[in-house]
Amino acid sequence: MKQVKRSLMVMLMAVMVVFLAACGDDGDADATADANNDNDNGEATGESSETYSFKLAHITPTSHMWHEAAEKFGEELDERSDGRMSLEIYPASQLGTEADMVQQIEAGSIDFGFITAAYLSSRSDAFAAWFTPYAFDSLEEVHEARKSDIAKKILGTLDEQGLVGLDYLFAGQRVMLFKDTEVRAPEDMEGMTLRVTPSPPMQDFYRFTGAASEGLPLPEVYAAVQTGVIDGMDMDLDATITNNYHEVVEYGAVTNHMVWPAVALANQDVFEGMPEADQQIIREALEAAADHAVTKRASQEEEFKQELMDQGMTIYELNADVFSEQIEQFDETYGPSNELIQEFIDTFR
Repeated sequence: MKQVKRSLMVMLMAVMVVFLAACGDDGDADATADANNDNDNGEATGESSETYSFKLAHITPTSHMWHEAAEKFGEELDERSDGRMSLEIYPASQLGTEADMVQQIEAGSIDFGFITAAYLSSRSDAFAAWFTPYAFDSLEEVHEARKSDIAKKILGTLDEQGLVGLDYLFAGQRVMLFKDTEVRAPEDMEGMTLRVTPSPPMQDFYRFTGAASEGLPLPEVYAAVQTGVIDGMDMDLDATITNNYHEVVEYGAVTNHMVWPAVALANQDVFEGMPEADQQIIREALEAAADHAVTKRASQEEEFKQELMDQGMTIYELNADVFSEQIEQFDETYGPSNELIQEFIDTFR
């Protein structure tokens, strides 16, 4: 009888061992399946749970289109990241000059900058290509040009500086403002002193007309025209209005002779260290901001002209034919100086 009981006990224990082992295998299999599903879903969606508090700096006042583009960028980041990305904006050179801003991006103390191509041409010659005179007929045309291979190659020249150029944004095209002379031909500009952004391609274009250029800081321009230190300036219609230049200049020649790009910059190591999904959110948010800026700015062209005329300025058009000699001089000077500039000229001329 004792032998039978022992046999029954052994059989019962064996059954329990088999049962527990089976449960353990099922649990491990379920856990492994769950883990694999989680990994597969993460890889498939590229989702990130990281949060970011970004900082962006630029030089323009809050009334300028680039600041509005920065605000749009922040809104898009917030929406596309489901609130994981926020943006703090420092406008109007609050963090220093553009050189200061780029140094801060390099150091990682700010995350993004809208930096003018005029400044960047001092760090990478290829950016001078964007100042090819009369390369584009409209803002919409130049906005499309930013997607071209040559535009991307020019951005790529920043890689060796530890920076990444993410996209271009455009304000209005450049016009010419004159204190008390209605300029109708380059000969009328000979001997004038004009405020021109201190960028060699921009200054050279005016030098080819016989005018001299002064690279005055923007806060000094109003008084310089008012007191006769300068005879006028290279400007865009946006800034003409926001800086009240209509009070000190009488004539505005709407030449639209050059475009005015900014480049959205980031620290290369920081940006490329982000998950690809987050990089994509940033690129798409910037594209939405660039689209918004150029669409709104293009629609304001006639409005800005009328506003300046209402303020007493004489506004008139000058087309490319007037500056045919200066265009040829520019191409002959800058094309051979850099293969990317030559490619840009060949692509868009």
